Amino acid sequence: MAQSLKNIAKTADRYRYVLLVMRHAKTEPANLAGDRARELTDKGRKQAKNVARGIQSLRLVPDRIACSGAVRAQQTLDRMLKVFGDGPQVDYRQSLYEGGVQAVFDEIARTPDKYHKLMVVGHEPTVSIASEWIASECSGQSVLDRLQLGLSPASVVVFGSDKPFSSWQVHAADLLAVLNPKDFSD
Repeated sequence: MAQSLKNIAKTADRYRYVLLVMRHAKTEPANLAGDRARELTDKGRKQAKNVARGIQSLRLVPDRIACSGAVRAQQTLDRMLKVFGDGPQVDYRQSLYEGGVQAVFDEIARTPDKYHKLMVVGHEPTVSIASEWIASECSGQSVLDRLQLGLSPASVVVFGSDKPFSSWQVHAADLLAVLNPKDFSD
């Protein structure tokens, strides 16, 4: 299902605070080094770069990014930062690898009010479950249904709210879009 990126950008512009929740890009299969050490595939590196360009085209480059400490999440973000530049404040958190949904909510809550665009880069199933909990009750059912299927690698969920991140609780933001890498293809 192709989504109009132009419409998503217009809608996001109406909100003071925008949250992007992203699953890391495509990775290699599990190996002897362990799950935490899994690296991106060539496809994953391309996905990360294309998604970053898409986020940039939406004018949604985050001012703060919280990223899992797992290698694949860090490599995803490293590729994206080549597009975003040095602007975002970046924090790497082991809790986003091992802490579950609460770790996502902790990152949102600890974000100072001066930041208006936040990105959290993590793992499945945590990112899709957290996104379901963040989505306000007036979020569209068809978009919520996409979350229940889980997020494919390099997918991004976009939320908006006029309240600062530090005040967000369960069902605090409007779910604007669930984007997969193909939505950002040229």
